[in-house]
Amino acid sequence: MDIKNKKVTIIGAARSGLAVADLVLCLGGIAKISESKDNVDMPAGIIAQVGGHTKEFIQDSDYLILSPGVRLDSQPAQWARDKGIEVMGEVELAYRICPCPIVAVTGSNGKTTTATLVAEILKKAGRSVNLCGNIGSPFSAHVLKLKKSDTVILEISSFQLESTVHFRPHVAVWLNFSENHLDRHKDLAEYFEAKKKVLANQGENDFVVLNFAQQEFHNLAKGLKARVSFFNGDDKPSDITNPNYLAAMAAAKTLGVPEDVSRKVFQEFKGVEHRLELVRTLHGVDYINDSKSTTAVAGLWALERTTKPVIMICGGSDKHIDYTGVKLLVSRKVKYMVAIGQIKERIKDTFTDVVPVDTSDSLEKAVEAAKQKASAGDCVMLSPMTASFDMFKDYEHRGKVFKEIVGKLT
Repeated sequence: MDIKNKKVTIIGAARSGLAVADLVLCLGGIAKISESKDNVDMPAGIIAQVGGHTKEFIQDSDYLILSPGVRLDSQPAQWARDKGIEVMGEVELAYRICPCPIVAVTGSNGKTTTATLVAEILKKAGRSVNLCGNIGSPFSAHVLKLKKSDTVILEISSFQLESTVHFRPHVAVWLNFSENHLDRHKDLAEYFEAKKKVLANQGENDFVVLNFAQQEFHNLAKGLKARVSFFNGDDKPSDITNPNYLAAMAAAKTLGVPEDVSRKVFQEFKGVEHRLELVRTLHGVDYINDSKSTTAVAGLWALERTTKPVIMICGGSDKHIDYTGVKLLVSRKVKYMVAIGQIKERIKDTFTDVVPVDTSDSLEKAVEAAKQKASAGDCVMLSPMTASFDMFKDYEHRGKVFKEIVGKLT
């Protein structure tokens, strides 16, 4: 894709938007950013519009690039399409420049762990890999460093997939599908269609790795051109029960990596930051950072793996998720709950009949309240079960703040 001397307008000045702007400048293009917020610091060389979007700024473009937080049917995207300007997302732009194969990992839960495991397995097998995407570092920030002999391991969300056009991973891993992001997608059907775009352009020389335990994937597999590999079926190894591990092993196998290499990685793997991460033990109480839990299913997964009585800190911005499916396990494992954020009253209303629930105005106050309720042998676990954007930049920021607060406890 040649963008030399082309005007490329980016909607959104967050991490991926700035990475796209830098890529455009490196390729000799003219980088423009339109940002709805005021007081945003822009790097040198970028033509910027802050405090809102205007039709004139958008329509003076050769391409329009959407940051993941911007919907495909947003007004800037519509203005561009009305003028015949091609609209795409950050991942699509990077894909068109990428010289090497891509393993794309998506799903409602488990993306970060699985993508990390695939990267570690390929490294152990002697491959040159680059782990990026929704995991925290935009694809477009890495693409110019890549060689044909590399393999990109790309964690990709429905927000990023929604604005793809020709995106074609050599291996697509779809881990699972459950209720999520209903604050962004109008319903589950739209969310499913966004996820399905990871498979849209694959051909007969590509691979798709699907979860056998999800019935909807069986019907989906029948119409695919790519070669289908299921994981988590009746033939799974008896000694590996974590579906994320099984998916990583299956993905690596499609690339010719033997199972014994995957097993070595599993033995050495210490987990990923912000996912059931032990921060410290104080007065016999474990403090667990599970900030990566942004869905009800993720919270359920964390509770299933917790053996100690839990004082649970949860809540954040409202994704319109139904939490009733978590109530039974909460009644069995959680002795006290502290709810925070925009959704705190809904959390309280949902769980107050099965566990005592308190609300708090800040994470710091929530940790202090949890500390007061905890006894030796308990664990205080931050497992929000929703997004962080009402109080924090992202789940990583939320997890880091939690760890800082816990680190200062005396």
